[in-house]
Amino acid sequence: MPLLTRIRGPRDLDRLSPEELDQLAGEIRSFLVDAVAKTGGHLGPNLGVVELTLALHRVFESPKDRVLWDTGHQAYVHKLITGRQDFGRLRAKGGLSGYPSRAESDHDVIENSHASTVLGWADGLAKANQLLKKDDHVVAVIGDGALTGGMAWEALNNIADGDRPLVIVVNDNERSYAPTIGGLANHLATLRTTDGYERFLARGKDLLERTPVVGRPLYDTLHGAKKGLKDFIAPQGMFEDLGLKYVGPIDGHDIEALESALNRAKRFGGPVIVHCLTEKGRGYEPAEQDEADRFHGIGPIHPDTGLPIKASAASWTSVFGDEMVRLGKERDDIVAITAAMLQPVGLKKFAEEFPDRIYDVGIAEQHAAVSAAGLATGGVHPVFAVYATFLNRAFDQVLMDVALHKCGVTFVLDRAGVTGDDGASHNGMWDMSMLQVVPGLRIAAPRDAEQLRSQLREAVTVEDAPTVLRYSKGVVGPAVPAVGRIGGMDVLREPGTDTPDVLLVSVGALAPMCLDIATLLDRQGISATVVDPRWVKPVDEALAPLAERHRVVVTVEDNSRVGGVGSAVAQALRDAGVDVPLRDFGIPPRFLDHASRAEVMAEIGLTAPDIARQVTGLVAKLDGKYGQTATSAIEAARD
Repeated sequence: MPLLTRIRGPRDLDRLSPEELDQLAGEIRSFLVDAVAKTGGHLGPNLGVVELTLALHRVFESPKDRVLWDTGHQAYVHKLITGRQDFGRLRAKGGLSGYPSRAESDHDVIENSHASTVLGWADGLAKANQLLKKDDHVVAVIGDGALTGGMAWEALNNIADGDRPLVIVVNDNERSYAPTIGGLANHLATLRTTDGYERFLARGKDLLERTPVVGRPLYDTLHGAKKGLKDFIAPQGMFEDLGLKYVGPIDGHDIEALESALNRAKRFGGPVIVHCLTEKGRGYEPAEQDEADRFHGIGPIHPDTGLPIKASAASWTSVFGDEMVRLGKERDDIVAITAAMLQPVGLKKFAEEFPDRIYDVGIAEQHAAVSAAGLATGGVHPVFAVYATFLNRAFDQVLMDVALHKCGVTFVLDRAGVTGDDGASHNGMWDMSMLQVVPGLRIAAPRDAEQLRSQLREAVTVEDAPTVLRYSKGVVGPAVPAVGRIGGMDVLREPGTDTPDVLLVSVGALAPMCLDIATLLDRQGISATVVDPRWVKPVDEALAPLAERHRVVVTVEDNSRVGGVGSAVAQALRDAGVDVPLRDFGIPPRFLDHASRAEVMAEIGLTAPDIARQVTGLVAKLDGKYGQTATSAIEAARD
C-alpha cells in the first residue's frame, strides 16, 4: 500500500522513519504530476516544497499551531498531508480550491492568494497569542519573490519590534513566477551561516566572564563586534539589523536538516527567520528544464512529456504582447513595467526586443505605479501591465501620484472580469468600480483583438492623464464588426425601426453576448440597438441623446454592479435630464467560489438567456403599467 494513502492527518507523519519520509516525498511528487496534469494548476511551486511541508507538519502541531502560506498556490502538499487527497476536481466547481480554504479544513487560515501579506497575518496572530497567553506557535511561509513586496518589509519591521514567538520560513527558490530580481535577490544569494559563531560567542562569554578585571569588558568589546564578525563568517546582516534571529540557509530538500532548523527556531521564543533553499519543479524533468517559470501554472498536459494537451489559440495576452512589440519599434519612448509577471502579462517578447526598456519591479504594484509616474514626468510613456485584481493594491498611487499629477501612464489590466478557476481573489471584478472615482482617468474595454490593438494605440497617445485598458483571461474571440458609429461609440446592431425599445450598452468582451441578447429580444418582438462605448470612462456624450430615443437602457458588464459602468451611465443620464429606465447587469457584490468562467457566469445570471428573460419582463411591465415610475418598473423586473 502506498504510504500516501495512509496519511490522513499531520500526526500520521510522526511514526515514519527517514527512509519512509523520502519514499513519501517521492509518492507525493508522482501524485502531483499525475493529478495536476489532468486538471491544470500550480505544479512547479508545489514540487519544490514537498520536504519543507513534511518537516513543518512534523515539527509543528497544526491546526493548534498556525501554519500560514503566503499567496497559497504552494499549498497542495499541505492539503494532501491534512487529509485532502481527492484532486480529481482541483480548481473545478465542487472540488478542492487551488488555494487554502477555510471551508475545506481547519488547517487553512489565509485564503486571500495575493502575495506578501503572510507576515502581517503572522504578526497579528502572534500578538493575539501573547495577549491571550496562548502557547500556540505561528509559522509563516513566504517565498523570496514575495519578499520583494513592500508589505513584507512593513511587517518585518513590526515583527522585529517585539519578542513574540514567530517562525518565518523563507522558501528561497530564486523565483516568484520567473526568477526573482532586485537587490534582495542578490542579497539572499550571498547568505551563508553556521552555528559556529553562535557557539563560539557563547563559550567565549562563559570563559571571559570568569576572567577577573578584563573579562567582562573584553566580552562586551567582542559582542560589539558581533555584527562585523558574523558578517565576516556569514553575510546575513540585513535580517539581524532588523533584530531578527537568522537560521540558514538550509537545504530545503533535506528533511532531517529542515526539522533540526525548525526545532531550533521553535525553541528560540522570539522571531526567527529560517532560510530554506528549494528548487521549483523539483523531481519532474519537464518542469526543471522550463527556464521561463518551471511550470509555475499550467493547463492540462501530457504527464510524460509536459506538453500541452491542446494547442494554445491566440489569447488576449498574446495580442497585447505582440502589439507592444510593434509599438516599441515605432516609438522609442514606450517603456514597459511588470510586477514580477513578465511572461504571464505578455511582456516577454517586448523584454527580448527591448531589454533596456523593460522594468520588472518585483511584487511591488504600488512602487510600479509611482515609478511609472516618474517615468512619465521624465519624458517617456510607461505601460504597466498587471492582473486586474492586483491593481487594487496600487489604488492610492493611481489616484494621488499618477492622476493628480496628470501623468501619461497606461495601465493594462489582464484577466479582467470573471476568471473562474483561481477563485475569489483572482476575479478582476473591481477595477471599473474602483477607477470610476479617479478624476481624468480614462478606461477602454476592447471587445476583440482588433479593438485591443486600436485602443492600446489610442491610450499611449494620451500624455496628460492616466489611461486604462482592460481585457479578459483566455482565448480572444472572433472579430465583432461595427455597423456604424455614434460619437465615439461603435454601433454593433441597429434596431431596424425608428422607435426602438431597448438600448443595450455592451462592455468589452461581452459584445457577442449582447448581440445574442438582442437576437433573443427580437424573437419576442422587442427591438434593440447594441452599442459598444469602447471607452467606458468618461461616458460618451452621445450616449444620453441616444438613450432618450429608446424606452429602456440596459448595461452589461463583466465587473461589479456596484459603482461600475452601469452606475456611471445612470448618473450621466440623470445629469442630462434623460428619464429613461435603466437596468444594469454585472457581477453581484460578493466573493465568487472557484469554478469555470462559464459556470460562474451562469451562477450569477450573466448569460444571454437570463438577461433577455429579465429585459423581456421589464418591457412587458412598462407596457402593462406605463403610469408607474421607472424605479418601480425596474424593481418589479428584478423580482
